[in-house]
Amino acid sequence: MRKVSSWGRLSADLHHVEVLSNPCSVASQVGRGPHLGIAHGMGRSYGDVALNREGTLWMTTGLDHFMAFDAVCGRLVCEAGVLLRDIQKMALPRGWMLPVTPGTQLVTVGGAIANDVHGKNHHVLGSFGDHVQSLTLVRTDGELIHCGPDVRADWFAATVGGLGLTGVITQAEIQLRKVAGPWLDTETIAYADLDAFFGLADGSEAGWEHTVSWIDCIAGGGGRGLFMRANPADPGPLPEPGGRKLSMPVVPPVSLVNRLTLRPFNMSYFHLNKWRAKRALAHYEPFFYPLDNVQAWNRMYGPKGFFQYQSVVPRDIGQDAVQAMLKEIARSGDGSFLAVLKTFGDRQPVGMLSFPQPGVTLALDFPNNGSRTHRLLERLDAIVREARGRIYPAKDARMPRELFEAGYPRLSEFMKYRDPKISSDLSRRLMGA
Repeated sequence: MRKVSSWGRLSADLHHVEVLSNPCSVASQVGRGPHLGIAHGMGRSYGDVALNREGTLWMTTGLDHFMAFDAVCGRLVCEAGVLLRDIQKMALPRGWMLPVTPGTQLVTVGGAIANDVHGKNHHVLGSFGDHVQSLTLVRTDGELIHCGPDVRADWFAATVGGLGLTGVITQAEIQLRKVAGPWLDTETIAYADLDAFFGLADGSEAGWEHTVSWIDCIAGGGGRGLFMRANPADPGPLPEPGGRKLSMPVVPPVSLVNRLTLRPFNMSYFHLNKWRAKRALAHYEPFFYPLDNVQAWNRMYGPKGFFQYQSVVPRDIGQDAVQAMLKEIARSGDGSFLAVLKTFGDRQPVGMLSFPQPGVTLALDFPNNGSRTHRLLERLDAIVREARGRIYPAKDARMPRELFEAGYPRLSEFMKYRDPKISSDLSRRLMGA
């Protein structure tokens, strides 16, 4: 047995780990052996979407080659284990970058497709899957499926956001976006409540590409926070920022995020940044990936780890639902200092199980305090359910099956494309064996 952990520090004992490094041998590797498997990249999913207790993990980070890049039109063909970070480093000097990235660049292309990740610019450029032109999928019976938005589009829609359950993605073609360089024109604005947040969010969509907010989720449920927005900038040649990375060297015996630390931290963070709020020129890395500068930051939650809870609810009821969730969190006495609130654009998702939908999304990290945390999350579930919302599977470790089924109306359509020899802890919990 070998133990593998998710980023939320959930662990699973595995029968077997198979390293994939040659696209030509993937079909034979995933087709053999008695145990069901699931593809696993950098392990940055918070929950159990890429865990497979007592089964097999197919490790994809060895599929890390660039196959072709057209610097004129920005088309990249690469293997599925290539990191988003390495695409940025390769493409930026040539005037291109990824159009959509999540809050960390330490994820693989295959993981970004399987979870149809989104960034701070959904209202402008959608999710990652909107920019995938084609992909190659290997089924456990040996079948190779080449699909895209216009070629075998049903398989493409099942695989983008398909949680790795339709096959193993080995290669993808991605359309990058033209940029002048790595810089952004940014503005940070402190706001006092949810009315102010929604005013800023709605007022920023037309003129700003990237919009996101940190929200204080324990300040009496009022919803104060810091709204950040940005546009690509062209300031001319500038030296890139330096500075060494921080790290969390050990796992503390208890979570450093607790009832004693949360309130003073959130209060200090809000007031310090409130007085610093201004227009500024920022490099893309600290703006897009602020936590990538702190190695192993997930250790601060201690040996029991943490749950990330990200929901999206329709815009017409979004403010009431978010207010209700903040009140439940404040009432519980627990909370999150990594709380992110933002709006999604009015566009339909690419994949059958893609998470983004028009509305407002709230992402929260909660230390694992056992039954107390589960009871809080169940109360948040009830609010999301009543608002006709959904939970993000890529970050989930405990969503009830009925909430998943209600939130993803294309689930029955998707099930026709599942590979019968691919399984994960999440798929067994939410879809059955």
